Amino acid sequence: MTERKPPGVPFDSFVDKQIRDAQQRGEFDGLPGAGAPLPADVYSPYDELWWVKRKLAREGLAVLPPALALRKEAEDTLAAAYAAPSERIVRKLIEDVNVKIRDMMFKPPPGPPLGRKPYDVEEVVRQWRQRRAAAEGAAGAPDSAV
Repeated sequence: MTERKPPGVPFDSFVDKQIRDAQQRGEFDGLPGAGAPLPADVYSPYDELWWVKRKLAREGLAVLPPALALRKEAEDTLAAAYAAPSERIVRKLIEDVNVKIRDMMFKPPPGPPLGRKPYDVEEVVRQWRQRRAAAEGAAGAPDSAV
């Protein structure tokens, strides 16, 4: 590409000739990414933080405001408590998440409000017992359609 465009030759023709010559010499053969599809975001508008977003996606990370992250954690913890194998584990899970909820209630971080209050441990344990009894009853019940 050290060759200068001769006077009187249109720029498009000059560039096209250089590309054809390079193709004939094989300079485009075996380039990394050859035949691979273009990234999905190639047609999106320019974003100054593209590299941050790509890094987060590659690492499997998500950035949520602290209140939303705790709300998700609280919902996940409640689901985990209902699936727990023992009452002791249910109590431990709910008490741990309640500590975090109380901390955020009294020291709110920036961002949207939490919209959660601490769970009633005894109520969660009562519901866990009901769900467990219902699951055991359904598993131990013989088929009546015989």
